[in-house]
Amino acid sequence: LLALLAFSLIAPPVFAHAIGGSDAQFVRNTVGADPFPFLYLGAKHMVTGYDHLLFLLGVIFFLYRMKDVLLYVSLFSIGHSTTLILGVLTNVGISPFLVDAVIGLSVCYKAFENLGGFRQIGFKLDTRVAVLGFGLVHGLGLATKLQELHLNPNGLVVNLISFNVGVEIGQMLALSVILGAITLWRMHSSFTRFAATTNSLLFLAGVILAGQQIAGYILGGVVS
Repeated sequence: LLALLAFSLIAPPVFAHAIGGSDAQFVRNTVGADPFPFLYLGAKHMVTGYDHLLFLLGVIFFLYRMKDVLLYVSLFSIGHSTTLILGVLTNVGISPFLVDAVIGLSVCYKAFENLGGFRQIGFKLDTRVAVLGFGLVHGLGLATKLQELHLNPNGLVVNLISFNVGVEIGQMLALSVILGAITLWRMHSSFTRFAATTNSLLFLAGVILAGQQIAGYILGGVVS
């Protein structure tokens, strides 16, 4: 978990759920429905999308009951699935830097909540609403990355749905590993000792992620 946090601090923002290299070339050149490659790309995209995973880490960090984990992850999935598909189909014109900056702030929000910060300032927001709302933003971030590749309209709906299903598969795989690690960690006293430190690092990671994207927006695309 700490390695994931540390990587987010040193990795350039180009890795934040970007689709590049041969994957990007494949997507650009695809004409017609080709569901299985898009399914794979969606899963790969989520497993390597550390900004999404950091947010989910914050969401499940203090969730001890499986039904609560399923509830919050489902709300997140509904949110990002909705804006991923609609964002591409409606060709939403919004800067990916600004969307990714909000995604970074979503990590800050969850870490700050885990630290009890909102209780200290007397602010109360239904966590379920927040997770759903940030899920919409995360999905929009995925949509902006796909929009940059100028997908061919022939077979677009099938490919988008396949990509989204792949994202869900990748999310389940990554979340299983994260949840398993946290469950094991909770068996040791170090979890209580270092929970605040971990969420402080999580907050710092969110600040850096947001700062990178804001800098990219101000510099006009020098940072991608």
